[in-house]
Amino acid sequence: MENSKEDSPDSNLNSAWRVDEQGWCVAARRVPSPNQDARPQGESPSLLVIHNISLPPGEFGGPGVEALFTNTLDPSAHPYFAEIRGRQVSAHFFIRRTGALIQFVPCRQRAWHAGVSSWQGRERCNDFSLGVELEGTDDLPFTDAQYATLNALWVALRAAYPALTAIVGHSDIAPGRKTDPGPCFDWGRVLPI
Repeated sequence: MENSKEDSPDSNLNSAWRVDEQGWCVAARRVPSPNQDARPQGESPSLLVIHNISLPPGEFGGPGVEALFTNTLDPSAHPYFAEIRGRQVSAHFFIRRTGALIQFVPCRQRAWHAGVSSWQGRERCNDFSLGVELEGTDDLPFTDAQYATLNALWVALRAAYPALTAIVGHSDIAPGRKTDPGPCFDWGRVLPI
């Protein structure tokens, strides 16, 4: 598939997508999560991890993901929410089906998205990665708007963090434990490094 103008790196590397000194992308709506902490001293992001999420499972557009990442999820609102009560998780970014971008954790901080994980012999991927959650499931295609936002963000993050040289799925860093972003994620639509 040929990239559209909005998917091209030249159209996305502009001030609207800049990542500021604190690690906030100016294009994102900020919803700060308490589920973060400092990266190990001297550590800079070198890995981008793609996930998928929907809350309740298979439902899109609601407040569930934001509530989960801000520890405000009402366990009585849905049976699944009771199952995940008390989980303290986050990601740096969340891309809705519409392409809207929300940022929960500044890139300079460590988000709690990877869990038990390793990449190229390094354990604890949260230490050196950025996490991007796409609103979706393993068995549904992602939207054109999501790929456009992901590519614009990928270009901006690489400009801000030169050590960021790899992009993988959650399943790549936690094989056997995680399956996301799933077989419907089209890696061919992600801009090359």
